Parts: sequence; C-alpha cells; structure tokens
Amino acid sequence: MKATGTVTEYRYRNPHVYITLQVKKADGSTVALEVEVGAASVLNGLGFNRDSVAIGDVVTIVGNPGRRNPDTLMLGRELHKRDGTYYPLNIASRSVYAAKNEVATSIAGTWFSPRTEFTAFNGAVKEWPLTDKGKAALATVDPKATTQKDCIPVGAPGLMFYPVANTVTVQRDRVVMKVDWMDSERVIFLDGRQHPPAGNTFLHGHSVGRWEGDTLVVETTNLLSMDRFSRLDSFGHPFTDALRVTERFSLDPANGALMRAFEAEDGVYWTGTYNGRDNMFVSSLPFESYNCDDRSFHTDQL
Repeated sequence: MKATGTVTEYRYRNPHVYITLQVKKADGSTVALEVEVGAASVLNGLGFNRDSVAIGDVVTIVGNPGRRNPDTLMLGRELHKRDGTYYPLNIASRSVYAAKNEVATSIAGTWFSPRTEFTAFNGAVKEWPLTDKGKAALATVDPKATTQKDCIPVGAPGLMFYPVANTVTVQRDRVVMKVDWMDSERVIFLDGRQHPPAGNTFLHGHSVGRWEGDTLVVETTNLLSMDRFSRLDSFGHPFTDALRVTERFSLDPANGALMRAFEAEDGVYWTGTYNGRDNMFVSSLPFESYNCDDRSFHTDQL
C-alpha cells in the first residue's frame, strides 16, 4: 500500500511512533490515515528522528494496510519526502542492514539481532508443546491485552530477539545486558550466589552464570509468570514460575557474531524442553533509552 498525504499529527514515542496523514481519495473526499511505525529507540539510530517530519509536510508512505480498517490504519515501512529524502520506518525497511559491521573479539559491546531471528522465534513458539493446563491458559489470552501496551516487555528467552541495540558489559562479578526495549536490563551474577527461593520472582528473572573458557553459561529462574505480569512473547504464550532458561553465549570465530544457544523448560505448561539458537551481530546502532509511553501502543492488531 502506498499513500500520499499531509502530516497532521506526529507522535515520536516508544514503543511505537505514529504519523497521521490527511489523504485525498479518488472520489475527492479526504480521510485521516494513522500510520504506526517502529520504536523511537530503533528509528533514531537509523536516521529517522523527531525532527525528520513536521506538521504540514507532504509525504509518501509505503506499508501494509490494517487488517480491520485498511482505509484508516497502516503499518509503515518506508517514508519519502518531496525533496527525495528517504527514511526507514521499521525493522522491515530495506536500509536497516546496510551498515557495515565490525568483527568482535569479545561478547562485550553492542549487538543487533536481525529481523529474521525475531520472526523465526515467534513462529517457533507456536509449535512448543503445551500440556492441557498450558492449552487452557493460552485459550484465555486476549492478544489485544498484551502486557507491552502497558510498557511491560516480554520475558526470557524472547526479550533478546528484539531487533534493537543490545549492550553487553562484562565485569568481574557480573555481566550486564541492556536491551533497548522498554528499559530492559538483565544482570547475570558471576559471584557464585544461588537462586532465591521459589516465589521470589522478577520481571527478567534471576540469572547466575559461569565461564567455560570463552563461553558464558547462564541459568535464569524466578521469572514472573504471565498470570501475574509478563509473557513469553508478544502473542501471549504462557509460562509459569517454574520456567527455567539456560543460555550459552559465545563468539563465532568465522564472522565474530554473538551466538546464543538456549533451552527452556516449564514442567507445568509445556510437555518438554525447547531448544533454540540465534545470532547477533556487532552494531553501530546507538543505545537510545527512550522512555516507554503506554499511550503509544495500538491495540487494533495490524
């Protein structure tokens, strides 16, 4: 879908930016088209910022029409101004991966998870085997009631699949992973401490780690369950406080990518253990830390 119109409203927020266009239809009438685009924390690093568009600008936006209201809602992908200026509007845009990546020598640094990894994870989660309790829990989920509309991110292991800046800092007694999505931060303790008692739960769980050579092995437990707070993914797939995630972070010697192999198990909602693997790449994408605004999340699924 391609639409040309005059910008009448522009909201530069996290987790979604919105642009409203006044579009002239073929019959001469006009309609207000609301365009939902990516997160400010991603777009700013790609060159699109709060000053890129102004009220009164005439722009052309390419994207996907909304499923329910195609004449008034669009998921924007590319924006073109009259002077020929081009801006990407989300992680599916053609220029997102154009930057040249350096080869890393340590897991420390800033990383970016490609959209392909994000899409693959979301598809795979649908196939995870559920118990009868898990199926019953999933059946009660309203996809519009995602916790992210309240600025509460998804839980592990899905969080790190988000295609945003992931900054890893290695310290003597801990590794800190800051994910530029709803101010998320994971702290992995390396000081030999144990997990807290069951029932003491946290948004991103409690993580302890150890080094096996150059590989960081992380075990995360004590995650807040979907019934009380977070969810496994943006579709609302369930987990309980019994969820345990084990991750192994290491560098690919061939291209310097940060490889993560993980397994996740929940003996209450899942019938077995899920194993996955993904790669992140060195990125110059800046860590923006834009505050999440719960008014900037559209509940009408596109």
